[in-house]
Amino acid sequence: MAVLDRKQSDDLLDPAFMNKLDQLALMSKKIFAGKMRGERLTKRRGDSAEFADYRNYVSGDDLRYLDWNIYARLGQLFLKLFLQEEDLHVSVLIDVSKSMDWGDPSKGRYARQVAAAISYIALSNFDRLSLYAYSDGLQYELTGVRGRRLMFKVMEFLTKIEFDGTSNLTATGKQFAIRHPQPGIVLILSDFFEKGGFEDGFRYLLGRNYDLYAVQILSPEEIEPNLVGDLRLQDVEDDDAAEVTISRALINRYRQNLQAYCESIKQYCTRRGVSYLFTSTDVPFDQIVLSYFRQRGLIQ
Repeated sequence: MAVLDRKQSDDLLDPAFMNKLDQLALMSKKIFAGKMRGERLTKRRGDSAEFADYRNYVSGDDLRYLDWNIYARLGQLFLKLFLQEEDLHVSVLIDVSKSMDWGDPSKGRYARQVAAAISYIALSNFDRLSLYAYSDGLQYELTGVRGRRLMFKVMEFLTKIEFDGTSNLTATGKQFAIRHPQPGIVLILSDFFEKGGFEDGFRYLLGRNYDLYAVQILSPEEIEPNLVGDLRLQDVEDDDAAEVTISRALINRYRQNLQAYCESIKQYCTRRGVSYLFTSTDVPFDQIVLSYFRQRGLIQ
């Protein structure tokens, strides 16, 4: 059996925090049908021990599930129906565009830590986990992982991904929706700095009826920039540049624009049933996992 490298693990999740995660499980607002038996009950009829209902027998039904007591009393054939246990699909999409490699600690590291925590919970409960790193589309992937013994693969994936390119949530959302027709939990970790807009990307994902969570991660330097004087500012993703004179009025205008943009994402998500969170990297990531996700019902 492969063993999780402790040094690799400690870099993103310390042992004390992992012990807390052992007590948790991911929960979906909806009940999904998966390809393999798992630890959750779905409304689809199956053969677990939990009785659900009866229906009339029809030719071809499994005779093992006939209720012979009812037949003895009524002379009619009824089939016993049971709730079936199914697996839960959990997908984490991590923005690895250049803008995520910014801040101290970087937004990218913060996203890695949140992704590692959610992955650990999913694998500990034998959920089916898929990880995707995206910029101008899906770039790296680790799909269909099940069981805690494969957590070392998750850590390896998260530590090796590189931050490069320009973010394109539209292309990413379209590719992901095509490849994942089955419903499940989808968590997006990004700064959502999308020059092409974020709406179309979300639209593709919403069309698949996922339980969708969006975490917008910004650095303190982006929220409260400490800049003065005449500067040449350059976009780290597409190299667009502008020469500006930083004044108090300009900083205030920047704050207002940033707040308005983040609010537009929040409002868009709220109206469409997407759970949205804005966070700075100076907020401990374990607080996001243990507090926010619990409040929203993703974790219990």
